[in-house]
Amino acid sequence: MTAVYLRELRSYFITPIGYIYAAMFLAVSGLLFGYTTLLPDASTTTGSSQLALYFLFMMGVFCILIPLLTMKLFSDDRRLKTEQLLLTAPLSLFGMVMGKYLAALTVFAATLAVNSFNFFLLYRYGSPNGAVIAANILGIFFLGAAFIAVGVFLSSVTENQLIAAVSSIAIIGMLILISFLADEIPVVWVRTVIDWFSVMSRYAPFTNGLLDISAIIYYISFAAVFLFLTVRVYEKRRWS
Repeated sequence: MTAVYLRELRSYFITPIGYIYAAMFLAVSGLLFGYTTLLPDASTTTGSSQLALYFLFMMGVFCILIPLLTMKLFSDDRRLKTEQLLLTAPLSLFGMVMGKYLAALTVFAATLAVNSFNFFLLYRYGSPNGAVIAANILGIFFLGAAFIAVGVFLSSVTENQLIAAVSSIAIIGMLILISFLADEIPVVWVRTVIDWFSVMSRYAPFTNGLLDISAIIYYISFAAVFLFLTVRVYEKRRWS
């Protein structure tokens, strides 16, 4: 697993993808941060509503950025005909999948960590709630980890990076929108079920500075399901 992890991590920085992803993440995040928290009236810049709006916008940005990060993980190996080397290597399929997943997660986490320095600017304008900021950063990390697992799975079912990216954008966008659409459903039990599965509804406690263990477990389980499906895809491919 370590060899795959290091190989994939290195590949992000010997190709333009890692630099493009980091530059887009930091640039768009910086613009959104300034627009939602620094440009409003100084009396409200440290309010939780502004932070909630910023992280809501960032979830929309994830629809584009995370597929950029995951689209090549498996599809590139299929396109270059190098996946047979992975399938015949003395490495478990779980280790192979986790190595690629952790490489993408590392790039995401590192960029998120650098981006988090933006929040120190808030201390120039007041006394922001550190617990709310920390909870939102933690929540956005686990949400991103879940979305990366979706991208990993979709990358494993096609050799076309564009198809992997577009399908990831569609699925992640649907996962974000589903909680908003649930409010329009008149049937209570259907709305309740959708709300329970909604990644956005699970994120809500973090916006209030609450460390919701059940939400963290949900995101980890969500990611585990898609990683398991990816392993199953390669189990079938190995023996076909």
